[in-house]
Amino acid sequence: MGDKVQVTITPQNEVVVKGAKFTQAVKMRSAIKAKLEDGQIILTRANDLAATKALHGLYRALVQNAVTGVTTGFSRSLDLVGVGYRASVAGKKLELSLGYSHPIHFPIPEGIEIKVDKQTNIVVTGASKELVGQVASKIRGFRPPEPYLGKGVKYTDETLRRKEGKSAGK
Repeated sequence: MGDKVQVTITPQNEVVVKGAKFTQAVKMRSAIKAKLEDGQIILTRANDLAATKALHGLYRALVQNAVTGVTTGFSRSLDLVGVGYRASVAGKKLELSLGYSHPIHFPIPEGIEIKVDKQTNIVVTGASKELVGQVASKIRGFRPPEPYLGKGVKYTDETLRRKEGKSAGK
């Protein structure tokens, strides 16, 4: 953990991670307890039941994501593939032209920043990994890539399974 991060543990068993710009809170069940030792967050479990062990790993990952989110943040990149497909940011709205008869106006949620490069590349950034993934998935859902020509909105690192077109009969 860096010096820029402040961590407090509330009596309601909630870990609050505060960074330079963002604050994130992870609410935990009573079976898992958190404490601060030498600048590290230590999670302990009440018993060794399978469900408690699973929660232990879950909350460890959620706290780690909160710390990473307030320090460096998360980002997800999308590409628009198709003739005439373009995007632009106007104020607090993302405007998408995806081959429909109307443009799609997507309101940008609080805590999310969207940048558009060359009208066909969208970068979604934010402190919450969950929210960044949710927004990127929602944008992709407007026009998912189709398997024949690959047109649509796809993640930059996504590999598409392409299908062969029609073949001539015998």
